[in-house]
Amino acid sequence: MSLLKIKIYPSSVLRKRCEEIKEVNEEIKELARDMLETMYKHQGIGLAGPQVGVTKRIIVIDVGKGPLVLINPRIEEKSKENDYLLEGCLSLPKIYVKVKRAREIVVSGLDEQGRPVKFKARGLTARAIQHEIDHLSGVLIIDKTNFLRKVLLKLKLLLKRKND
Repeated sequence: MSLLKIKIYPSSVLRKRCEEIKEVNEEIKELARDMLETMYKHQGIGLAGPQVGVTKRIIVIDVGKGPLVLINPRIEEKSKENDYLLEGCLSLPKIYVKVKRAREIVVSGLDEQGRPVKFKARGLTARAIQHEIDHLSGVLIIDKTNFLRKVLLKLKLLLKRKND
């Protein structure tokens, strides 16, 4: 296993739409292991392919219930009940945005062995899955806020990057 480099905004890979994974082979399994290791090292609860420069539909999550790998994840259903909570992102250091997300979802995809999975997720797990699936379409938490706040957050990120 090896640590991967996390891509930081405004890296263009963060805006790319990711490709479906055709086959869960040893390369994909190793990528999942490396993504988990990277996520844990950076104290995150989720990580998506583009955040490590890979434009493939793969996410990893651990909200304290053990690691979850989802390949080609898809949200099948969303509850009508939503929550607005602060979210952060490893690709947007020190930026927190209040984001509206469905409280419960039904998600499908493949596990790290390539087996089909479909399950209901609630609370933080549902939020993390929705956040990471957004990454697979090039959507960031700063896109979930109003125009003025988005401009201010982007400016803050660019200034921080310039000073690093």
